Order: sequence, then C-alpha cells, then structure tokens
Amino acid sequence: MRELRSLMVAAGFVLACLVLMPVQALVLLLRHPASDAVPQLFFRIVLALMGARVVVRGEIARGTPLLVTSNHTSYLDIPVIGSVAPLSFIAKRQVRDWPLFGVLAQLDRSVFVDRDSRGRAVDDVAQIKARLAKGETLVLFPEGTSNTGNGVLAFKSALIGAVHYRAEGEKAGPPVQVQPLSVAYTRLHGLPMGRQFRPNFAWYGDMSLIPHLWRVFGIGPFDVELEFHEPVALDAFPSRKALTSHVQEVVHAGVGAALSGRRPEPARPQAEPEGARAPAVVPPMSPAPTA
Repeated sequence: MRELRSLMVAAGFVLACLVLMPVQALVLLLRHPASDAVPQLFFRIVLALMGARVVVRGEIARGTPLLVTSNHTSYLDIPVIGSVAPLSFIAKRQVRDWPLFGVLAQLDRSVFVDRDSRGRAVDDVAQIKARLAKGETLVLFPEGTSNTGNGVLAFKSALIGAVHYRAEGEKAGPPVQVQPLSVAYTRLHGLPMGRQFRPNFAWYGDMSLIPHLWRVFGIGPFDVELEFHEPVALDAFPSRKALTSHVQEVVHAGVGAALSGRRPEPARPQAEPEGARAPAVVPPMSPAPTA
C-alpha cells in the first residue's frame, strides 16, 4: 500500500508541475499579480496529495517589508510555509541547479545566495535588500542547513546582520520587520509523532533526495504546526548578534512547545480551495517567552 500511495502522490505531483509550471512562467513573463497566487496554489495541492495538514498559530505580518526567520527541517518546509501566504525563499545557490526543484525555486522567485563565498556576499545582500525594499516577504533559514526535526540548530547571524547593516551614505529603505517562525512536524496518522518517527520527514546529512521524497510520498497523513511569533523591527537591536539571538530563542521555544504538545486543540481546517487543503488556523497566541 505504501508503494502504491507513493506512486499516486508522485503522479499527482508531476501532473501539478506540468500544469502549473507553464502558467507560472507565463504570469511572471507578463508581470501579472497572479505570480504570487500560483505558487501558493501549487504548494497547497502538493500538501493535499500527501495528506498534510498545516496548523497555523499567530499571523504573518502584513503591509511591511518582512524577513521571516525560520528553523529548517526539510525541503517539506518550502510547501508548508509557502502554502500560507505569498512569499519567496532565500536559498543556497546550489538549489538553482537541482533538476526540476531548481526550476520550481526559480518560478517561486527565490533569492539564491552563496553561503560559502564571502566575495559574493555583497551581491547577495544587495539582492535581498532590493526585494525587501519592494515590500516583499522573504523567508530565511538562519541555521544554514536542515536539522533532524527534534530541535533547532544555532542560528547564523551573517545574512540577518548584513541586511541589518547600512553602509555610510546609503539611503535608509522602508522599515523592515523580522518575524520569527517555528515549524514543527507533530503528528503522523493523527497520533503524536515521537522522536523516532520525525526523521522520516527531516532531510539532513548525506540523505539522498529522491529515495527520501519517495518515502515521504508514501508515509501517509501528517500534521505540521507553524507559529508566527511577534515581529520586531530590524533596527530594534544594538547588533546583529543580539537580533539573531532573540529570533533563535523565540523559534527554539516555539518548536519545543509544539513538539512537547503543550498546545490548545487546533481549530478545524478551513474550507479546501479548489481541491487543495487549506491551512488550519487558530487564534494568535502570545509570543513565546525569551530568555
């Protein structure tokens, strides 16, 4: 049954790519506003095929340039986060060369950065600043790599700090908000997902992508919890390390609370748009405590 499920989900995934990738390419070429909606629809279809339910707590900040800082467990984080709002991701430059997934990332207007080259850092930061100046929402994974799903790795301050920094004589852009986001894979087939099952969704180390993706396609329904914490002003902290420390502490606390099950019962999912499962939403909670 698992192999059959994997085959059916893979077929649906390929079909969604064949239908929506040309549509997204066209609307990008025409600079049509639908370029924000098509990736979100694609992500929701993919999650619905896998039987994923996304529970959202808090609200993503609106009406301001926004840098979302999230923990990173797997490539699954992309459709999970991308299904709840129009946004783009900051990805390592190697992703652009991946078969199919690199094209998908480009169609989602990802910003590709070279985390290993200081020589390209200036250009990378300029890209991010330009996109934020347009009022866009970008998602950054400050861990720099994915984790096992059972915790949060140390956040790196380089890109956060670079965006925070303004060179002498550089004009101030529009105020940028930084919003911590916690992502936790919490249930499998409706039951709490223990530490031993969570690595089935996490993709880290030297895991091969295609075998892991095939296994995820066949594993069955699962729940993911997103918590959008209270946003803070980019310039509200005296240094990049202080800002990075704050967002790491908030995300760490949010992930810990979700994995431990110290949560109220989630609300029922919203109506499913056009056959794709929409995220469930619960009322905003108070920000996670910081150290």
